[in-house]
Amino acid sequence: MKKTILIFIGLIFSSLAQAQDVSDALRYSIDEIQGTARFRAMGGAFGALGGDMSAVNINPAGSAIFNTSHASLSFGVFDINRNVNYFNGTNSSSNTNFDLNQLGAAFVLKNVNPNSKWKGFTLSVAYDRAADFDEDWLASGVNPNTSIGNYFSEYAQGRRLDEISALPGESISQAYDIIGSLYGFGNQQAFLGYEGYIIDPISDTGDNTAYTSNISGSNFAQDFSYISRGYNGKFAFNFASNYNDKIYFGINLNGHFINYERSTFLRESNSNQSSTVTNVNFGNDLRVFGSGFSIQLGAIAKLTEELRVGLSYNSPTWYRISEETSQYLATTRIENGTNISEIISPNVINIYPEYRLQSPSRFTGSLAYVFGKKAILSFDYSFRDYSNAQFRPSSDSFFNVLNNQISNTLGTASTYRIGGEYRINRFSLRGGYRFEESPYQDDRFFGDLTGYSAGLGYNLGSMSIDFAFSQSERNIGYQLYSVGLTDSAQLDTRFTDFILTLAFAF
Repeated sequence: MKKTILIFIGLIFSSLAQAQDVSDALRYSIDEIQGTARFRAMGGAFGALGGDMSAVNINPAGSAIFNTSHASLSFGVFDINRNVNYFNGTNSSSNTNFDLNQLGAAFVLKNVNPNSKWKGFTLSVAYDRAADFDEDWLASGVNPNTSIGNYFSEYAQGRRLDEISALPGESISQAYDIIGSLYGFGNQQAFLGYEGYIIDPISDTGDNTAYTSNISGSNFAQDFSYISRGYNGKFAFNFASNYNDKIYFGINLNGHFINYERSTFLRESNSNQSSTVTNVNFGNDLRVFGSGFSIQLGAIAKLTEELRVGLSYNSPTWYRISEETSQYLATTRIENGTNISEIISPNVINIYPEYRLQSPSRFTGSLAYVFGKKAILSFDYSFRDYSNAQFRPSSDSFFNVLNNQISNTLGTASTYRIGGEYRINRFSLRGGYRFEESPYQDDRFFGDLTGYSAGLGYNLGSMSIDFAFSQSERNIGYQLYSVGLTDSAQLDTRFTDFILTLAFAF
């Protein structure tokens, strides 16, 4: 039975927070609304159009465009294909899942006073999956220079031996537990390296702070497996109004929730004569739970019967996040000509203090031209400064350093979306294009995204059926660890979606 510990907030908070990094801020800041089939087929360019449940996520005023009450639900098949390159190795992977990705309803309340310019109000509620965390890939290759031993060695340097080792009579679980409680995450990593014989102290005294590695040389065969599950969901509670059928206003109060699990496992081997340790297996499990709140404001104006313009603002999302981690280490070393295996399995779940994350705000400007009842052409432009993401409390020394890293690593990113629709009797033909700039200042870590989409709709009167196909590509550099073994696997990623929506007017 696993032993669960609570590492308390206080003097040690900053040392514990090292479970977070820049990639965490980005993971929970990027939202990819999958939306209805019509929304997806037109590239998500709905900021000046409205009249679709997913359009409310771009511009809250969009629900006021509905003439009658409306509901929709969407199902999707989502596929991710990756080519993973790591030094001289190449692997491929594919993940496919089926989900209910959108559900919502808008209730139109018309003003019965014919003399009022306020034509009506709309109340709506919608759920959308904002991000999908399902991934499964393997990076394999021969690293010519860097071993996982560097990870443990770098964490150990400068730390006292009596603060990274077990006391007489302590079990591995007890020592790992107490070291985490008293000294934090970094000391736990050094403890694993010491107990796994990866590192040795220069002098065998409690006040020793310098260490040598028992892994040296070159050409380390490494297999790094990555598995994650979960999603970022969003509930929008919307109010919108229609002024004289010319100007539409709206506001969203959004509730966000995060459920994320990740397991990584590194296998490393070497045949270097200078290395005492020849094999290392290192596993890390992470579970994340979070909830958040944000506000959206928006307006749409009909400049003419054909031309519409939209503007919306998304506030930062204020998250409260908690994390749990567990670790495993196994090593094989040569001692007196004999292979000796060492397993360090603390069976301890580290439960960290809750922290806060503020994602960056976003502005969206939109234009749309409506060709009567025959066609629509729409364009959206969004701007977001990812360097404004912040971990809180910012007074904490570790978070202060991390926020500076975010400011220096992430930057501004623009998104361009173009969509069109052409109607032939009851059929609608749709297409879209989108381009999203990398949120990184150096896009080698996270490239630009380019995507295309197409779709078909059929209107039955009080009901419509819509289908969409979309595909996009992005290159990502995934850094294996933030300390020591900081080499990256290059992921060439292609996303493919098939979405079916049933929509009802009532």
